[in-house]
Amino acid sequence: MDNPSVELSTNGVGPWRGELPDDPRYDRELLERGDSRNVIDRFRYWTIEAIKAELDATRHPFHVAIENWQHDMNIGSIVRSANAFGAKTVHIIGRRRWNKRGAMVTDRYQHVLHHPDVGDFVAWSRAQGLTIVAVDNVPGSVPIETHTIPEECVLLFGQEGPGLSDEALAAADLAVEITQFGSTRSLNASAAAAVVMHAWVMQHVTF
Repeated sequence: MDNPSVELSTNGVGPWRGELPDDPRYDRELLERGDSRNVIDRFRYWTIEAIKAELDATRHPFHVAIENWQHDMNIGSIVRSANAFGAKTVHIIGRRRWNKRGAMVTDRYQHVLHHPDVGDFVAWSRAQGLTIVAVDNVPGSVPIETHTIPEECVLLFGQEGPGLSDEALAAADLAVEITQFGSTRSLNASAAAAVVMHAWVMQHVTF
């Protein structure tokens, strides 16, 4: 931040101290009353539009897609993880409405597209030249720990419980799974999404 008098805090910051900046990225209302949003310190007091524009310049070339036939409660958490890992866009397939509580308002800074069905999603992905990577522990899936995920891709996740639909699996170019060592058959959908996004980052981002 440009204001050295502001104490950094995970709980937010109070009103701006001193002369108000004239930078158009700053939200005057936030400058005057403080900023308690869940954003990194660099973006304190910035408008939503300014934050989104800044993120657009650095988003990674992977997308995330989730099937939403049963109003899955995990979608909000997946959107939050997509924001954290710099996904280009999140795609909601099926029901347009989804529970945003778990997103912790990160959907305001994340591009989210809706597709009424798998066919529409697949057509969009093909037009963009993206590899569709299904994430599910089904026959034919390869371990994500030993397989390179294509850089420009869509990571496709299914519903909590039933997993991906047959139509979605049939449309995928590749199926990957997370290797597990315990007794449970599968990971929570939002946890699995975070693991796979981080795997993409480890494979394609230079630190």
